[in-house]
Amino acid sequence: MYADFALLLRRFMQPIKNIFPLLTQPKDVVITMHQKPDGDAMGSTLALYHFLNKLGHTCTVISPTNWASFLNWMPGCKQVIDYESQPAKADLLIDMADWIFCLDFNVLSRTKRMEEKLKNAKGLRVLIDHHREPQTEVFTYGISDVNKSSTAEMVYDFMVASGHANLIDATIGECLYAGVMTDTGSFRFPSTTASVHKMVAHLKEIGLEHSHVHEELFDNFLEERFRFIGHVLLNRMEVFYEYNTALISIPQNDLIKYNVKTGDTEGLVNYPLSISGIKLAAVIIDRGEERKSSFRSKGGFDVNTFARKYFNGGGHFNAAGGFNKEPLEEVVNKFKAAIKENASQLSSYQF
Repeated sequence: MYADFALLLRRFMQPIKNIFPLLTQPKDVVITMHQKPDGDAMGSTLALYHFLNKLGHTCTVISPTNWASFLNWMPGCKQVIDYESQPAKADLLIDMADWIFCLDFNVLSRTKRMEEKLKNAKGLRVLIDHHREPQTEVFTYGISDVNKSSTAEMVYDFMVASGHANLIDATIGECLYAGVMTDTGSFRFPSTTASVHKMVAHLKEIGLEHSHVHEELFDNFLEERFRFIGHVLLNRMEVFYEYNTALISIPQNDLIKYNVKTGDTEGLVNYPLSISGIKLAAVIIDRGEERKSSFRSKGGFDVNTFARKYFNGGGHFNAAGGFNKEPLEEVVNKFKAAIKENASQLSSYQF
């Protein structure tokens, strides 16, 4: 009967607070994130990595794929395992894990080739995430809060609520700050609440040097990236003023010509959103095996629903992404048809 009850519990995600009493019992822990991790994914996982190590756990961070070089400065990044380059080692660690923390993604499919391994793992999966419609049935413990600015903020809350805020130091603070800064667009997005600023104030009090983090994230790009951005803004951007929308579509040969690396397109979707009156901005990139899309919006246009409906994706209300297998031209045409279908929402924006 007890075994049946335990099995039943595993079918329903328990509140994250239920794991707090267990944190002082050393475990083998794997911490993972979504594929092609951004600043929030890497920052939140590494912050948790340092925190759990301080509590006596044996931790490993595994990324489903490689990551942008501008994240390599983060404390602990050199120890992160790239699943695609070391699958056998990563699989063994997942098999041995008592706990598997899943950060900054809400469905296992966002871990790409790791999905089946995570799904069949014996360890208890723990979710900390802020995206909509989580796959709650696959997590034993967890918290999903779409009102939070970032997973980094949620990891900070986890540390404080667990009763171990005293373990947060400048190293952990750098990782948390990197995550919250990137996911709030340097604190300009509506998700930047009072709690975000209170968190940053605390991190400053314990020794965070925020300018160092900013320089590492935003002042370490190669010349080729800027020439690439100039090229796509000049030659690949279309503005549809009748729909208050801007689109950048990038063929694969542009990526090759400018030697575009992982992370070089990060933030590109925000450029057209800076145009006066633009309510929806999109970037569609031909990645070879698939066409990846990023969407950003202002005000009341829900790009999470938009991405789910047309582009096999999702995310947040004002920031989402998706993918398609069709050729770039077909995906671009699908986008143009989609904005026409949503003209009543998009055209209502007042300049």
